Amino acid sequence: MTKSESTTETTTATETTTETEAGTRTGVEIAADSALLVIDVQKGFDDASYWGPRNNPAAEANIAALMDAWQDTGRPVVLVQHASRPGSVLGPDQPGHALKDFVAERSGKESLLVTKTVNSAFYGTPDLADWLGAQDIRQLVVVGIQTNMCVETTARMGGNLGYDVLVPLDATHTFDLAGPDGLHLTADQLATATAVNLQGGGFARIVSTSALLEAATTTPLHPAPAA
Repeated sequence: MTKSESTTETTTATETTTETEAGTRTGVEIAADSALLVIDVQKGFDDASYWGPRNNPAAEANIAALMDAWQDTGRPVVLVQHASRPGSVLGPDQPGHALKDFVAERSGKESLLVTKTVNSAFYGTPDLADWLGAQDIRQLVVVGIQTNMCVETTARMGGNLGYDVLVPLDATHTFDLAGPDGLHLTADQLATATAVNLQGGGFARIVSTSALLEAATTTPLHPAPAA
């Protein structure tokens, strides 16, 4: 696919969604069975001495709001948990492997828990693509940590597999990162690169948390039963 082709496809998709009732104000349409993928929101990422400076302090609040909206409207939530090698900050034998409290407090209502050891949630256990296929789910909203690592990799693979992928960048965060030959990018620069890579490359559409919340709550297609 050429860059011009991917740009055309992205533009067409955006124009289509703005014509729908749910997406008229926000430009975003949320499917009845749109799956929210919550990637690696684990306590180990709170260790600033290990990871370094981060960006977007609002990420956790935005993730929590999206989880609430998806659960309240009966849409599926998939939690993804990274298991690094034993002894590392995200190792299954370490406290940092645990999900952050605000995610754990909302667990139990999720539709699926995937454990992975690599960047993509599509290479985990149980098999994410198999589960999505069995549910006939074709739209994914990807949030979590890190923006330019597991979030971007999962979104890229989702796009390659033909899913309609939405990434609210403000419901993700990452950390400053050093590269070759002294190159260094800040977390904000890396997040910007992810946005350009995903939407410019035709893998996903970059949206905002507020737009998703409005679209999801304006048309709550599957409201949760009253307590």
